[in-house]
Amino acid sequence: MTDPIVHIVARLVPRPGKAEALATTLLEMLDEVRAEPGCLLYDAHESRDAPGVIVMVESWADQAALDAHGRAPALTRLAARFDALLAEPPAIERLRRIG
Repeated sequence: MTDPIVHIVARLVPRPGKAEALATTLLEMLDEVRAEPGCLLYDAHESRDAPGVIVMVESWADQAALDAHGRAPALTRLAARFDALLAEPPAIERLRRIG
């Protein structure tokens, strides 16, 4: 049987001078996202190799929970700020656990 949990790695590269604003914005929304139905893990990490770059590590109960997250207020507020905060579109990779 296939594991329905969807794991996500999202890499967010800030515009020059916007790393602190990006980190603050993400930290402010963590609790709200973690309370969303189906959210199993939602953690923000700063890259040790590229300071300022934020890597989100997420796990969602299933694709429906991830889809609902995409429409939820916390993410839509963040997405509205992407142009101002990010140097490039988020690089998002959906994963399935194999072991």
